[in-house]
Amino acid sequence: MAAQSLLTESALGWSIFTFVLLIILAFCWVYIRKFQSRQESEVISTITAICALAIALITSALLPVDIFLVSFMKYPNGTYKEWAANNETRGQIEDTVLYGYYTLYSIILFCVFLWIPFVYFYYEERDDDNMNKCLQVKNALKYTIGFVIVCVVLLLIGTFVPLQAPPGQNSTQWEKVQYLFEELGSSHGLRALSFSISSLTLIGMLAVITYTAYGMSVLPLNLIKGTRSVVYERLENTEDIDDVEHQIEKLKSKCKDGRPLSSRDRHNLQELEGKLQVLRRRGRHLEIAERNCCTKVGSALRPFKILLGILFILVALLFIVALFISNLDKALHSAGISSGFIIFGTNLTNPLNELLLALQPVFPLDYILITVITMYFVLTSMAGIRNMGIWFFWIRLYKIRPKRTRPQALLFLCMILLLIVLHTSYMIYSLAPQYVMYGSQKYLVQSQMASAAPTSGNATIGTTRICDADAPEDQCTVTRSYLFLHKFWFFSTIYYFGNWAFIGAFLIGLVVSCCKGKKSVIEGEVEPDDSDISDDEYVH
Repeated sequence: MAAQSLLTESALGWSIFTFVLLIILAFCWVYIRKFQSRQESEVISTITAICALAIALITSALLPVDIFLVSFMKYPNGTYKEWAANNETRGQIEDTVLYGYYTLYSIILFCVFLWIPFVYFYYEERDDDNMNKCLQVKNALKYTIGFVIVCVVLLLIGTFVPLQAPPGQNSTQWEKVQYLFEELGSSHGLRALSFSISSLTLIGMLAVITYTAYGMSVLPLNLIKGTRSVVYERLENTEDIDDVEHQIEKLKSKCKDGRPLSSRDRHNLQELEGKLQVLRRRGRHLEIAERNCCTKVGSALRPFKILLGILFILVALLFIVALFISNLDKALHSAGISSGFIIFGTNLTNPLNELLLALQPVFPLDYILITVITMYFVLTSMAGIRNMGIWFFWIRLYKIRPKRTRPQALLFLCMILLLIVLHTSYMIYSLAPQYVMYGSQKYLVQSQMASAAPTSGNATIGTTRICDADAPEDQCTVTRSYLFLHKFWFFSTIYYFGNWAFIGAFLIGLVVSCCKGKKSVIEGEVEPDDSDISDDEYVH
């Protein structure tokens, strides 16, 4: 009976994960095809981008499964279910999740350090004369070796990096941390993988601060503000065309008597002709947009978009408040920098953590909410990258535009999302630390109460409590995600300060987004640096 219950519960958790997996694959295919350049699309880069994006989303979907499995081991009254009564059985289930993390993280290492760089450099080496394929592969491998060397160095450092408590560390606090780490095993190979992933997570933290923070502000405000009127834009564009044509005629009239134009006038004439070409292309796109049924449907759905934008901005503000309270809790109640600001449970009231705990009695609302939170971070990250483009410090490398994004830009996009997803798990832990650590688990506390009858003696009663740091070690199971995130205390310290930077970046992005006007209805479709045979000419 217990074995059958175990099979049923595990099948339920993993069947949900499989269903989400199918949705993720379909979403990735549609998303990549939407932004992919029609003119430069390649089979290998398309498959690589779809697979990399799917791996990023699948990894993010594993966190709700982890929380689901540890929570479903217990009844609401705090007792273990029959199939989970055995400590060895519980360990096997959690090991399955742990192996899932290590498998996906290993694939991420492979993508970031080998697969994506190779495909990227392969297309960078291609030229108009159709370079020999063997030479393309050789040059791509030559550049990819640098990434492989970095990966090997990280693995070697992770193998020998010490995990002992730093000098002066609170021994009791550190013993708790060490006990949890032991559950992940002491294999040098697993430590090496953990260190490599944690190093990539630091880069992901920078991407989260840059793109996710901005996406959380720009996505809802764009929905609320909407786009400019296509009719007004066409009228304004027509006036601009007339004005530029008048300036061109004025310049050309200077050479009607045979005199050549000065170098300054020739330069101005070239600029005006280029501007006129862009305006005419813009006019054609606006004409198509005015006839497009999607534009009309979008106008009809305007009230719904406003409500959705308001909901998104409220969710973003809730996240920022929860993150601020969580960081403040760590600053006040943790052992400090030398422990990675690790705390067990919550000491300050965290609204998001309390909401998840309040939804526990109504299955499966809390799991739906944690899944929505996970996907919200991914989608806002995509929105941030799409609006900002891909930058290297102050240099813009690529733009992300519908049907016109180069294969290299899509590969960059997917690599950034892979790194963002690695840091997303820590962000969600910061938003709801107690829930991410224990899920909806509860445990029984036996207490003695004096009986009303003097001859009856003391009566033993059981009180149900939500799992926290004070729970006995054999009564509450910690999620594998929490253990993985805090294996190296010095990374946790950096993540803590990264959360403060994220809050600051969001507030700056919110101010910038509020100051910006409405977007054009054809935002990103026509740019001055597009060629005459650009993709958007194919809409005809």
